[in-house]
Amino acid sequence: MAKLKLGAIGDDKPVKLTVELPAAIHRDLVAYGQALARETEQGAPEPAKLIAPMIARFMATDRAFAKLRRPSPASSAKAP
Repeated sequence: MAKLKLGAIGDDKPVKLTVELPAAIHRDLVAYGQALARETEQGAPEPAKLIAPMIARFMATDRAFAKLRRPSPASSAKAP
């Protein structure tokens, strides 16, 4: 079986956010949760619990986003 990009879902203090997803994405989240459950030998997480780690993983591996978040040399240089 291929290794999934997400590991076990941590329990973190949530911030309430409401989004609407197409039914196809919801079905894929359910299927991903079932695959994750088989891989981690834990219960399948609710689809909503998968969204934050997926977005976090996406942002963490987006090189352009990481480059934008790095302080520029001009902003890190101290004024005389």
